[in-house]
Amino acid sequence: MNHSALANDIAVTGLVIGLYVHDQDEAHDFYVGKLGFRVHTDARNGDYRWLTVQHPDQPSFQLGLFAPQPPTVDEDTAKTLREAVAKGAMPPLVLVVDDCRAAYERLRALGVEFTQEPTERYGSVDANFRDPSGNGWKMIEARKASA
Repeated sequence: MNHSALANDIAVTGLVIGLYVHDQDEAHDFYVGKLGFRVHTDARNGDYRWLTVQHPDQPSFQLGLFAPQPPTVDEDTAKTLREAVAKGAMPPLVLVVDDCRAAYERLRALGVEFTQEPTERYGSVDANFRDPSGNGWKMIEARKASA
């Protein structure tokens, strides 16, 4: 069995990581208006909306802001997923930034609510915040290369 088939045989030109949100318009306003992402795709098919955003400096990476709903999951599962997201029970996402304290001040001024102020630990600085749906983010300062 070839365990490296994807890496060797298929040209991957981008990556979309899905994130469940309870309100796609609110998520759009947060990720675009506060975090500075830009809309990559915003398409509808009936009640289903495919909304992806990307950081301006990371064009091959998209963050999908998806509502848990049919047809991707049944209504009972959608309800369970919405509840888990609202409780902050989903795995945290990580942003790596050059200066955690400066990014914290800039985002806080834009109305991002932090659950942890910048804290020094493990040789770096990190802070935590949540999006309006409850998804947790950890913002970590990139380690400086040794001179």
